[in-house]
Amino acid sequence: MKVLLTGASSFTGYWFAKALTEAGHEVVAPLFRARAAYAGDTRAERVSALESILRLVPDCAFGSPAFMALLDERFDLLAHHAATVGDYRSDDFDITGAVAANTHNLRDILGRGKLRGMVLTSSVFAQGEGAGTAPLPAFSPYGLSKGITSDIVTYRAAEADLPLGRFVIPNPFGPLEEPRFCAYLIRSWKAGETASVRTPAYVRDNIHVDLLARAYCRYAEDLLADCAAAALYPSGYVESQGAFATRFAAEMRSRLGLACELELAHQTEFSEPAFRVNTDLATVFVPDWDEQAAWDNIGEFYK
Repeated sequence: MKVLLTGASSFTGYWFAKALTEAGHEVVAPLFRARAAYAGDTRAERVSALESILRLVPDCAFGSPAFMALLDERFDLLAHHAATVGDYRSDDFDITGAVAANTHNLRDILGRGKLRGMVLTSSVFAQGEGAGTAPLPAFSPYGLSKGITSDIVTYRAAEADLPLGRFVIPNPFGPLEEPRFCAYLIRSWKAGETASVRTPAYVRDNIHVDLLARAYCRYAEDLLADCAAAALYPSGYVESQGAFATRFAAEMRSRLGLACELELAHQTEFSEPAFRVNTDLATVFVPDWDEQAAWDNIGEFYK
């Protein structure tokens, strides 16, 4: 199939693009910014890696004139993964601006594109997604913007009589991720320090990004074959953040030759829902996935 994939420069977007191309699909990836603007950071590394496996189209924001012109190529699938993120943890996150950008000219896109289907990426941190502490609120203004975006896309896809699938992402981790929790752990251990986990009691759903990406590819294929569920909630390690950090430390200790020591804090504040996870075991959709090879790849990356 020929796929128009937005958001390919993101961590998960890069792995989605890689999985799709490795499965033999043609992927075209519009970029929000000019090519020269991607320099000097992890996102730039991902964009450079993408150049050898697919066609990038810089300066092609979702719904822009350049994006609309690109639709004339006739794609089988619109894989809408891009989203306005900004400071996603901030209470001042611009919800309305993000939703407007995420859905810009959506009605015209779905009417003009002559598509066979669409996959929309959602987040387990959006309102009503996943399973866990009731009543499943949005985690943040960013999460709220993702939920509203999903509602708008669902409405417009039905209006256009276009098959739509929602792919809900939990907590992916792996090579080329943003420098967040796992990167902090590695950085501490390389410095000979004990890494502190401040929120070990939260129960979350951490998933290897390559497993997530292969589940995404399978879901996209099933959607066009008319055998996909309306939404997929791929799940990895459902456990407390303390248990996941302990798991991560054990896997990295043998691969990096570091002590990988942890200190789990006594968590007393719960500003986020205590329990939020996905519900569809991802290995069911990717039965030949190699867990140990995935850990090996993470070890090699952090070396």
